[in-house]
Amino acid sequence: MSFTRRQILSGIAGIGVVGLAAGGARYWLARVAAPQTHDYELIAAPVDIELVAGHSTPAWGYGGQAPGVELRSRQGDWLRVRFINKLDEPTTIHWHGIRLPLEMDGVPYVSQLPVLPGEYFDYQFKTEDAGSFWYHPHLSSAEQLGRGLVGPLIVEEREPSGFQHERTLSLKTWHIDEEGAFTAFSVPREAAREGTRGRLSTINGVPAPTLELPAGQVVRLRVINLDNTVTYRLNMPGADVRIYALDGHPIEPRELGKEYWLGPGMRIDLALKVPEAGQELPLRNGPLRLATLRSIVSAEPAGNWPAALPRNPVPEPDLSKAETLSFKFEWAATLVNGPGRPSNYWQINGKAWDIQDKTCADRPIATLKKNGHYIFELRNMAQYLHPIHLHGMAFKVISSDRKKIIPYFTDTYLLGKNETARIALVADNPGVWMFHCHVIDHMETGLMAAIEVA
Repeated sequence: MSFTRRQILSGIAGIGVVGLAAGGARYWLARVAAPQTHDYELIAAPVDIELVAGHSTPAWGYGGQAPGVELRSRQGDWLRVRFINKLDEPTTIHWHGIRLPLEMDGVPYVSQLPVLPGEYFDYQFKTEDAGSFWYHPHLSSAEQLGRGLVGPLIVEEREPSGFQHERTLSLKTWHIDEEGAFTAFSVPREAAREGTRGRLSTINGVPAPTLELPAGQVVRLRVINLDNTVTYRLNMPGADVRIYALDGHPIEPRELGKEYWLGPGMRIDLALKVPEAGQELPLRNGPLRLATLRSIVSAEPAGNWPAALPRNPVPEPDLSKAETLSFKFEWAATLVNGPGRPSNYWQINGKAWDIQDKTCADRPIATLKKNGHYIFELRNMAQYLHPIHLHGMAFKVISSDRKKIIPYFTDTYLLGKNETARIALVADNPGVWMFHCHVIDHMETGLMAAIEVA
């Protein structure tokens, strides 16, 4: 497989984080030295942040912050990002949930070579789907994501959505101690179970923030789970709140209900009718408060619920002619690869991915015919949750033996303990695509495979 050439960083001048252009017609993250080749410069570099009051945490960030700066595009536009690596180790960027060409997918030794320290790589792709997405490395993932190399990517609808106000809420639980120092990102005994949890939960890098929202307005809350491990049980007691999209894809609006389980990598777009000024609402993970939403005086007339968001152009699978493939997610029979090599605790259909083997993708677990219609039967053979993510394509969740499913499109499905679910897709994007659990501990200890579309 040939790869797009990485380039040595030189002559980059005037780098500095800036905001939106006047009128919101163009977005950028740094002043662009060569606007004819790219619109954005996104820099990965060390950055000290204060997660614990009075203490510094040596994070890694994008655009000078962790979680990283918010990228924005518009549906149907090209996103052209010059990614600059100012870390001391190789990295890449994977654009989670975006349907794009394989060479832009950011998987080392599958779609590109790692971007070495001092090099840059140009990512260019068309944003076909509107919605809430995110970006992160696909190399040394436990540490690189754990240190803060995660960030939101928002693709705005081609036409106005009806929402006048919105906020992006990036959820992340950090592996740090009481003084802000990093603890282990992966512990073997936890990797073989639910995954290694962090200690401190934040929204947009802030523990338990108070977020001010305009009274009487309907505010779109784009909630993105950027965590390595944690499934958040989102709930907002006392709130008038509806779901408008799941993992970037619109649904018919419905009440949030008691709670929604948002696994690593997953996203949910909520519409909140903000109460009268001075009131507060909790955003919680189960019983734990993540943030306080405080209404403040607004001079605008009261807002109304927007209409359902327009459907993304994802091909509809024909179940009557779809071929069914089965995938079992289970503990590995062999736990240790050998001296000095990582343990394999997990496997798919009896095969564990070796994170150190650069040739694993040469042996795909399944080969699909281009434009073929397929049903995947996903069976969880364990007691732990697996958010199952597919690169390069969207799929439709059609059924589960554990809960009622209103069919919807997504790129990540939270497979519950001992659950069997069925998803369907049209294999319309040629290439070799990763298919894995987004609990990073599970992915790096075997729970990943390649699926080829040819």
